[in-house]
Amino acid sequence: MTGIAIGDFSGDPDEWDRFVRSCPGWSYCHLFGWRAVIERTFGHECVFLEARGADGALAGVLPLVRVKSRLFGHFLVSMPYVNYGGPLGGADAVGALAAHAADLARDSGADLLELRSRRPLELGLAVSRRKITVTLSLPLEGSELLWESLKAKVRSQVRRPGKEGVEARFGHDTATDFYTVFARNMRDLGTPVMPRTFFEGIADVFGEDVWFGCAYLGGRPVAAGAGFRWDDEFEMTWASSLKECNRIAANMLLYWSFMERCVEQGMKTFNFGRCTPGSGTHRFKQQWGGADEQLWWYQWSPKGIVTTPSAENGAYGLTRRVWRVLPVGLTRLLGPAIVSRIP
Repeated sequence: MTGIAIGDFSGDPDEWDRFVRSCPGWSYCHLFGWRAVIERTFGHECVFLEARGADGALAGVLPLVRVKSRLFGHFLVSMPYVNYGGPLGGADAVGALAAHAADLARDSGADLLELRSRRPLELGLAVSRRKITVTLSLPLEGSELLWESLKAKVRSQVRRPGKEGVEARFGHDTATDFYTVFARNMRDLGTPVMPRTFFEGIADVFGEDVWFGCAYLGGRPVAAGAGFRWDDEFEMTWASSLKECNRIAANMLLYWSFMERCVEQGMKTFNFGRCTPGSGTHRFKQQWGGADEQLWWYQWSPKGIVTTPSAENGAYGLTRRVWRVLPVGLTRLLGPAIVSRIP
């Protein structure tokens, strides 16, 4: 690590993003725009770190966010609310950035440092393998080949909503309808919803690299998704559907429409987003023929904490049951204040 200097990032956003895009393992989660989104939406402290060589050139970067509350605890995470993060750069810089982050966590009294890497790193930190993603390789020859690769049952489920009159549309003008479905679905799951301003912020900062799409039945949004395009990959980061419409499988048409769009735009990989191994969400993603991909979330904790808070945790069972019977409007009002403290 000789000659590597670690400190707060001192350059401009373009320098950061150029470096990020030059690194193996980079993702949309590493881009500098997240600083503005998180600061404006949640008011969290963003600690964006740099590693510079003796020549002054960037050798590594690490975006960190401090999420702190009396109720849930004090966390230093790269990156909260999304699936990836962690240090990027050469091996020496990556190791130095992770060690510096652990020192920051220790000195500031954090309960947990979590670096959400998509690939294994030599960091000398404990690693959690509690999350995976599922990825599907897309054919360059066109969506017909992808369609033929699907199982007959999946093709039948994709056709069903079309026969019921469901149609899918894309564009930032569907973002309001996306949030309507998303907020309702999160209430039904017993989980606080992200603020609408969060999605408005990512649309504003990341522009056309953020895709919003909805499936409509008689003009009513019944399934919705949003995600990020980067490099030659698209990730479905958030997806929801109305449970009373489960019979017509509108979410199947929605996913297929996103996949078609990816093929049309030359994407090579459709990423279904993170999930817990063996869960119902995992099984839904597997049916499309994708492959599981282990996520590597590196951690340091003085208290032996191995996970950030989650509404899936059994300790919140009663709270989830109560949340499910609250009016959607009330959950949209109360939810953002809660979920902003859960990274």
